[in-house]
Amino acid sequence: MIDRKITKAVRVGGLMLGGGNPVLVQSMLNARADDIPANVAQAQRLEAAGCQLVRVTVPTPAHARVVTALKEAVSMPVVADIHFDYRLALECVAAGIDKVRINPGNIGDKSRVRAVVKACKFKNIPIRIGVNSGSLEKELLEKYGAPTAEALVESAMRHVSLLEKNDFNDIVISIKSSDVKTMVDAYRLAAQRCEYPLHLGVTEAGTERMGLIKSAAGIGSLLLDGIGDTIRISLTDDPVREIAAAKDILKAIGLREEGVRIVSCPTCGRTNIDLIALANRVEDKLRDCPKPITVAVMGCAVNGPGEAREADIGIAGGVGEALLFKKGKILGKFPEKDILNVLLSEIEKM
Repeated sequence: MIDRKITKAVRVGGLMLGGGNPVLVQSMLNARADDIPANVAQAQRLEAAGCQLVRVTVPTPAHARVVTALKEAVSMPVVADIHFDYRLALECVAAGIDKVRINPGNIGDKSRVRAVVKACKFKNIPIRIGVNSGSLEKELLEKYGAPTAEALVESAMRHVSLLEKNDFNDIVISIKSSDVKTMVDAYRLAAQRCEYPLHLGVTEAGTERMGLIKSAAGIGSLLLDGIGDTIRISLTDDPVREIAAAKDILKAIGLREEGVRIVSCPTCGRTNIDLIALANRVEDKLRDCPKPITVAVMGCAVNGPGEAREADIGIAGGVGEALLFKKGKILGKFPEKDILNVLLSEIEKM
């Protein structure tokens, strides 16, 4: 059991973020900002995949129209991603946005931040302070010599203080770096210094292979420390792929019970069934299964029976055949060609 840090609860649309509530999965639309139908279609695909919050960039006042379109098309909360011009945030608030994300490194002076705070406070809209290593304030870069964890956290806390001085406390914080260690150090430091909910992510994590590795290492480490209230896996790819990855990370560390957890061995010279093909077919067949069960797909007599017995259901391979276990008991021995269908049939009964 992970001992999670209990942060301040913040309402985002119809969801509660932080306060010990389940970790939320979010993503960001990457369709062209001026293509409203493409943004709507992508948001609908993300929601169908299990995305719980979606962020959209609003680069000009005219693009604020996408907020209205998204609010009509999906039920999940919509977050406006605002850079450079504080007036864009005001446009999105007027359009019914559920949360505003501002980057303190480029939003402008304190008066502009205060204007955003005033508008959000009037409509009970939370603000995410999003600090990124690539857009840190110049004076902090000069002070620390680089976008260090300490520099990133100082930037975030400086703007938290500004919001608090304006009697605004519905705050979410993200402190992202493309360097995994810097990102982890920054979030650990932030968790010590404040009680606001934290949105975790490795920014510019890369294409799917390295992006998944960096995100699993950084986000997974923090979640195991009990840090983090919402996550995004940032990939240079279709954002729908981010959702499956985020859900898998949460499931792997025990923070999400929905869906099948598969245990399978890497195979060795003792394996006498085509376990690699079998494990991939099992994973594919159970990809959308919502049952919170553990399925073991094991190849030989060394660890196979033990893992299969400990799982909710599992197989242990033999020579062209496999034992099927269910809830610790052997259901029978079946030919290799039949074992997949028998396994799936028994899972269907669970």
